[in-house]
Amino acid sequence: MFQLDGKVALVTGASGGLGSEIARGLAQAGAHVLLHGRDSDRLAPLARGIAGAGGSAEVVVGDLRDADAGVRLLAAHGDIQILVNNAGGRDRRSLAGLDRDAVRALLEINLVAPFDLARVLSAQMSAGGRIINITSIAGQIARSGDAAYTMSKGGLEAATRALAAELGPRQITVNAVAPGFLATEANAAMVADPAVADHLARRTSLGRWGRPEEITGAVLFFAAPASSYVTGQVLAVDGGYLAHF
Repeated sequence: MFQLDGKVALVTGASGGLGSEIARGLAQAGAHVLLHGRDSDRLAPLARGIAGAGGSAEVVVGDLRDADAGVRLLAAHGDIQILVNNAGGRDRRSLAGLDRDAVRALLEINLVAPFDLARVLSAQMSAGGRIINITSIAGQIARSGDAAYTMSKGGLEAATRALAAELGPRQITVNAVAPGFLATEANAAMVADPAVADHLARRTSLGRWGRPEEITGAVLFFAAPASSYVTGQVLAVDGGYLAHF
């Protein structure tokens, strides 16, 4: 139910904390993992580590801001059956500090690129294909000073449902995983802040930061045969943040 032997999985933003954990998890389940990112020097150690653990992975360098990124991936790796749209950015500024160019730039990487990859790569997926979007709990709740990111993640959740409806007749499922407060390198400053730890102790059901590897099980579920009748859903990996008040 959770084996991915013979499957090819593409993980975008694979060099980041969440992307690398997702890639390791898919490789452990038997998939050949394409590690996509802009910096081969950051991806190469991950590929070696996966191989050393008995998995299979290769580095794929590219920029998702390129309008032909999906076409190039399809031409070079035409048998991709699992797409994990993990790459993304953030721009924490108030409304007064954001302009159209800044918003467009964030939407391009957080929403347009995942949509376009799904559009292009789904064309060659057979029945049983899987698309998994990494969104955020910010797609469902908001905070001041983070409007562009929140809009982009809310849009990605809507895209998940739209793609699920579009691709369902071909037996391709589309789901999303929404991380909460996970202790990645990008969040290092927040992890070191006692005020944030206190907030999570009071605000989450589990009372702590999540570990990056704790996203892996949710992604693996959506990638595996176990979720064959699940589509258009968003699964929060947030320690109970959305459920707790």
